[in-house]
Amino acid sequence: MSFTKGLITSCLVLASVMFCANAVPISIDKTKVKLPEETVKDPPQSVDTGLHYDRYLREVIDFLEKDKHFRDKLHNTDMEDIKQGKLAKELDFVSHHVRTKLDELKRQEVSRLRTLIKAKQDIEGGNDFVVDHQALLKQFEYLNHMNPHTFEVEDLDRLIKSATNDLENYDKERHEEFKRYEMMKEHERREHLKTLDEEGRKKEEEHYEEMKKKHADHPKVNHPGSKDQLKEVWEEADGLDPEDFDPKTFFNLHDTNGDGFFDEQELEALFTKELEKIYDPTNEEDDMLEMEEERLRMREHVMNEVDSNKDRLVSLDEFLVATRKKEFLEPDSWETLEQNQAYTEEEMREFEEQLARQEQDLNQKAADLQKQKEELERQQDQLNAQKIELQQAVEHMERLKTQNEPPEMHIEGNAVPEMIGHNQPPEHQPLPPGHQDVPPEQNNIPLNQQDLGQGHPNIPQNNQPMPPGHNNLPQNSPQVPLDHYNVP
Repeated sequence: MSFTKGLITSCLVLASVMFCANAVPISIDKTKVKLPEETVKDPPQSVDTGLHYDRYLREVIDFLEKDKHFRDKLHNTDMEDIKQGKLAKELDFVSHHVRTKLDELKRQEVSRLRTLIKAKQDIEGGNDFVVDHQALLKQFEYLNHMNPHTFEVEDLDRLIKSATNDLENYDKERHEEFKRYEMMKEHERREHLKTLDEEGRKKEEEHYEEMKKKHADHPKVNHPGSKDQLKEVWEEADGLDPEDFDPKTFFNLHDTNGDGFFDEQELEALFTKELEKIYDPTNEEDDMLEMEEERLRMREHVMNEVDSNKDRLVSLDEFLVATRKKEFLEPDSWETLEQNQAYTEEEMREFEEQLARQEQDLNQKAADLQKQKEELERQQDQLNAQKIELQQAVEHMERLKTQNEPPEMHIEGNAVPEMIGHNQPPEHQPLPPGHQDVPPEQNNIPLNQQDLGQGHPNIPQNNQPMPPGHNNLPQNSPQVPLDHYNVP
């Protein structure tokens, strides 16, 4: 038996059952009872508790189990001391290697919780505000969030108490989940009837009643944990003579991991034969989820009757005491689920009202989302129109730019490009920059020598003295034609 199972399946995280010895072999008449051949069994798998911190819980147990001092203290600690947290104080004496690993496990778990908190915040509130991790970590009572780095005595104490409380409430939550399932199934059936005409509803109701009758028509179900029920397992599952039924031998046969206790899973396995009388997965009328709920009801009933110390484990002593009670020998009849409806009509009415409110809220949200979609589509249309206008404006500017550019000159071979104004009359040729057109009245200036000098003060006359440094030409100097001084 492993310490792990004592923690996980007993709802007391650190149950004292880890060191309970295996059941002593029972002396039986081997001529009458043929025990199954002994086989080497693999170590039992840790059972998932269903808790959201199940992995952290199991990893802590696995490492505490490796410390000899802690195991010895556990062996000598009674159940009440474990519940009161006295065992947690022994954490101070475990080996350094185990403490170091526990520190690492805690840091990983705190990191996981912070990641979950951040993911939830992203979904619900976006990134507009800063997450107060310390405040949100308070909801996780199974560890000390004020010290996220090291695993201390308080962490172990919190883990024991939280797992105890959470596992005690786990079955209650499963029952509530099943009740919601049953009410939803009935709600959908009623809603389907509303879609049918009168004749269709009549046929559907007849079919429904027929299925209920077929489901209720099954062999008698033995009271869970009674002598009749266990003898049936002894005979049909174990293949042994019912006349040789022996409680000790039965316990030893079905304590599958040999730890000296029936845990919840081992107990539930004893009810398989009874459940097969009621449920068949190939039958339309049989719901396998209802079968699992029936299994849970049977296990809870036996635990309430047999588990005297309420540690969610049945020891050999507890089992033997129960087999001597009147209820074991002469039990009452067992009422199955079809005889005990999971919900009342009042609960059904409240459930349907809640569904109606949820549907109304969803419709309102859908309408709001539709409006948002339409607004986004309108804004998209506006953006598309602006984009088109901008493209048209750019194209128009490109056309104007192309029209105002001078034509490109293409020169072929040795051809001389034609210059603007070339071969045009002088009066039509453009003036160089800085030259002004001469007024028309000044155009008729006589070009003969005599006329050039007359009436023009800026042109020197023949008899005027020369400026300093200029000499008169000698008399015999060749005469330069006046045309040589004409400047166009």
